[in-house]
Order: sequence, then C-alpha cells, then structure tokens
Amino acid sequence: MDRYFVLHAPRQTGKTTALRTLASELTAEGDIAALMLSCERAKSAGDDYAAAESLLLDSLREAAEWSGWPDELLPPDPWPQVTPGSRFGSALTEWCHRCPRRVVLFLDEIDAVQGNSLVSILSQLRDGHNARPGGRPFPVSVVLCGLRDLRDYKVASGGEPGRSNPASPFNIVTESLRLGDFSADQIAELYDQHTRATGQEFTKDAVDRVFELTQGQPWLVNALANEITIQMKVTSAITAGQVEDAKERLIRKRATHLDALVARLHEPRVERVIEPIVAGTWPGMDTSFDDDVSYVHDLGLIRGARELEIANPIYREVLLRVLGARTERFVKADPHSFVLPDGRFDLPRLLEEFVVFWREHGEVLIRQEGYHEAACQIILMAFLHRLVNGGGQLDREYAAGTKRLDVLVRWPYTGPEGERQVQREAMELKVWRAGENDPMPDGLAQLDRYLDRLTLSTGVLVIFDRRPEAPPWKERGGFEQATTPSGRQVTVLRV
Repeated sequence: MDRYFVLHAPRQTGKTTALRTLASELTAEGDIAALMLSCERAKSAGDDYAAAESLLLDSLREAAEWSGWPDELLPPDPWPQVTPGSRFGSALTEWCHRCPRRVVLFLDEIDAVQGNSLVSILSQLRDGHNARPGGRPFPVSVVLCGLRDLRDYKVASGGEPGRSNPASPFNIVTESLRLGDFSADQIAELYDQHTRATGQEFTKDAVDRVFELTQGQPWLVNALANEITIQMKVTSAITAGQVEDAKERLIRKRATHLDALVARLHEPRVERVIEPIVAGTWPGMDTSFDDDVSYVHDLGLIRGARELEIANPIYREVLLRVLGARTERFVKADPHSFVLPDGRFDLPRLLEEFVVFWREHGEVLIRQEGYHEAACQIILMAFLHRLVNGGGQLDREYAAGTKRLDVLVRWPYTGPEGERQVQREAMELKVWRAGENDPMPDGLAQLDRYLDRLTLSTGVLVIFDRRPEAPPWKERGGFEQATTPSGRQVTVLRV
C-alpha cells in the first residue's frame, strides 16, 4: 500500500479479472475502499482532456454505485466544480477527504486514454501523489492497468506519436509489473479444477501439448479447453490429438483474440519487428527499433524483448497464414491430387508444381507483399498450406538472425497392415541476397542439424535467389541432389 504501480500484459490474459478480485478482497478487509473502473469510454475523447475527465468521473461514479458499497464510501455528488485539467485530481481529493476509509484506485484500460488527455490525467495523479506528505487527501495506492508498460508511451508533446519519451508526466511508479503466462504446472492445476468439477480428465500428453502450443498464454489455454469441451462436445478423457484438432478449429475460425492480434501485423512498428523474424535476418538495432520491440512484446506477439521469436506456435502459424492469404488465392491446384495411391503425400510433385507457380506468379506476388524481405518465405508457406493442410499439418520454426525457416510436413496415412502412420518431410528455406555468398553450404549444415533433431534421413533445401544478377524468373526452378556434412542425400531446389 502507499505505492503506485503499473500492471501490463497482452489482451485477454486475466488483468481485469485479477484487479476486480483484488479490489473486492481489499474492500472486504474493512479499512480500505478499493475500486476498479475502466477507462475505455475516455478513448472517444481523444485530445479533449475536459471530455476525458468527465467520462472518467462518470465511469468512477457508476463503478462505485454498482459496487454495493454503503453510502458513506461513495464518491461525492456532485463533483467539485473546478477548472478543466484539474477536475479529475480534485474529485479524487474530495472523495478521499469524505471517505472514512483509505481509497485504492485501479484504472483498467488506461491506454484507452490518449494524447493530451493521457498527459492531463497522469499529471493530476502525479500532483496528488506528491502532495500527500503535505496533507492532501488522495488515493493511497493507484494501479494503472493496460496493454503496455506506461513508460513506453510518448505522452509528452512533440516527437513521433507512439514512441517512448523519458519526459513522462508519471514518473512516480514504484514498480511496473507484467502479468505472466501460465507454467506447465499451472495449466495442469487449472485443468484439474475442471476434472474435479466434472470428472473429465486431461491426459498428461494433452496438457503437455497445450503448453507446447500456447506457451502458457492464458486466453489460448482457456480457449483450447473450451473448444474441446463445449464446441467439440468431447465427453471422454481429453487427448493430445483432440488438442491438435481444437487448435486447428481456433485458427480456422480466427477467434476475436486472434483477429485482434493479426490486425496489428501491418502497423509499421509491428512489421519492422516481425519481418526480420519471418525472414530470419538481423534487424536494425537503433533506439527506435528497441521501442518497437517493446511495443510488439507488450502486444504479446513475441516471446521477449530480447528473444526475437514469435510468442507461441499458434501465433506463429496464424501469422504466416494471415500474411500468406493473398498468395493462397492464386493457388488453383487440387490438394487431393497430391495424395499417392498408398495414402502418402507426393512431396516431389508439390515441389515441381511450386516451380511452375513461382515462374507464373512469384514476381508479381513479391512486389505486392507488404513484408518484402520475408516475401519468399511467406509465398512458399502459403503454397504449402493450401495443398497440405487439408489432410496434414505444417510445423514452422523461424526466428530473427537464423537466416532460415524450418518446415516439417506431417501427413497421417494408413499403412499396409491398417496401422496409422505419419509421413514426415523436412524442408529448410534460405534466401540468397545481394552481396552474399551462395547459402547452400550453410543450408546443408543447418538442414543436417534439423534432420538430426527430427531423426530423419533426408530432406529438402529450398534456396530463393534474390540477387540482381540471378537468372530470369522463367529459368529458375532447378533441382539437384546434394550431400550434407553428415552424408545424408538431400534435394536442393533453387528458385
């Protein structure tokens, strides 16, 4: 208590629920009046700080009235009539003066307040905080809760919108807290609550697969369980296979949470961070890029501010599907025609068809893609997804600085004795850029390590030649056999 905090986390990770519960528990102790209110309404005010103050005070009064508190705890009615720009702070002072308990305030969705309105509200909170030692009544503790760490907002005047600025009008924060993701044990504990309530179990493999796919992202953890138990109506013990089916269903229907994330992909700040991750290139390392990384991390799209990796496999797949949607519309081949008589997938034919597709559409698609440095990877992923995903699955691994994108095709089929089997085909993508050496030697070594990890004996290396002196588009698409450093025979496709 007696401290001001920032709590931030990506959307739908439980911030609001946690604050509402905490406010209720603190108030129940008897000496504190803890109130949570949403700042969402103030978004419409923009830079009109007077309107923002009115909207926030309306929200505060309604939250208090709906709390069921006795009259002596409620804020004054009417609020003090003072000059706009000081109304919010004066109202809090008057409330704290009248309230027989210490007041704690949780401002949820604080990042809905924008521009000059945010400057005004934060400045008033700071003034009230700093005046408390002199006897001014004011909330003993305030938590600002939102999507981003408040230090990353450029709320001072001047400069480029959205960039951080050290001249913050709210430099009184004791600590900035980020609501974390679930651990594997916490997912197991959460699902065990369902088991105790219904008797339906999650197998250990299912729990492990949920953690692998979500990396503990709270909304995804709950959405997968909901999809299986409510939408898919599974009543038996839940298996890893059903988790996989639920993941695919969530991605296909692009739930609101996923849609909110992908809507950000074409923001310049987000593209600047995500593009080198998909392309496997090294990003710029100037100060503004650090701000962009912090922003994308706060959105929940990447795992950490230092590790430039997509936050979890579900986001990784959604991201490439969204970026490749335009390419998929150009793919006219029938996916069923790539299934061999024995049920296996005809990968060699798919590669041959991709060469034809690349010659016809590659140049146009690269010019159209917003993510130009990652266009080759996006186009091939879209082609694979269109033809594989009907009966199989694609696993993709990529990160900034790796100079590659690894792909695993998993295709289930029925063996000659009626047993269920899974065909696995590994591919590695490399791009030959201007001024670089032929990436084939590095690619073969990297493919070797990938095949070691997958315990596969062969694979495919695809090299996209983006050099100005590369052969004309119509002449690209050569296949060759090559030997990896460990002696594996692999296929190399140059396009």
